[in-house]
Amino acid sequence: MITSPKNPRIRELRQLHSPKGRREQGLFLIEGTHLLTEALAAHWPLHSLYFTPDWERHHPILCSGIPTGVPTYAVSEAVLQVLATTTTPDGVVALAHRRPFAPQPEAHSPAFRLGLALETLQDPGNVGTILRTAVAAGADGLWLTPDSVDPDHPKLLRASVGQWFHLPPRVLGDPEAFFAACHHQGIQILATTSQGSRIYWEVDLRPPTLILLGNEGSGLSQGWLDWADHHVLIPMHPQVESLNVGISAGLILYEAYRQRQQSPQPFQKG
Repeated sequence: MITSPKNPRIRELRQLHSPKGRREQGLFLIEGTHLLTEALAAHWPLHSLYFTPDWERHHPILCSGIPTGVPTYAVSEAVLQVLATTTTPDGVVALAHRRPFAPQPEAHSPAFRLGLALETLQDPGNVGTILRTAVAAGADGLWLTPDSVDPDHPKLLRASVGQWFHLPPRVLGDPEAFFAACHHQGIQILATTSQGSRIYWEVDLRPPTLILLGNEGSGLSQGWLDWADHHVLIPMHPQVESLNVGISAGLILYEAYRQRQQSPQPFQKG
């Protein structure tokens, strides 16, 4: 049992709190029982598991589901507190292997139907919320620019409520090549902007669609807007200047979901 927060291994693992540490070690943190359960259900490759004796006693079935060969360590409450990024960890922290975040993902597949590309989004809570909503609405992919929040930021995983493991974000290394490939594959690109010429529900979202969303403060860059087939806006009361980007994503995703639940027939506005 590891009892000292000053244990060299524990001090090394604490570096996983930062993006640099996660990149250098090729690992990220899975904090809490719920996220661990989702990771196991998705068969995400685990590196090791750290838990308090009290947690082990209360979760025998979950413990028995840890894949053979994954090292497990009993730790004190003080050690777990150092490992976790939350103020009140619930007794378990797992380390997982990072997977390569390929810049050329499933949008090139015939199975692609709906996805989002996020430009310079900085808030992990916003991205986690968008990801959770994207899974609920049946999206196939979510991509981030390299200057966005780290794809496996602990707060992003928590905000996704475990859905991260079902739709892990990918880093978009070459947006122009990606957008060109989307156009070549017949995927329409939809950009959200306050200067949009159409309301988002006036666009037929049943064909394969990539939704572009921009930075929380400055929105989409002109370069990204130029790639879009449709510039859409979300109507708002005049006294409201803008919506949270997570809310905007949810509105458009669920409009796409609504349209796709209807029987196939000529599209009608409204």
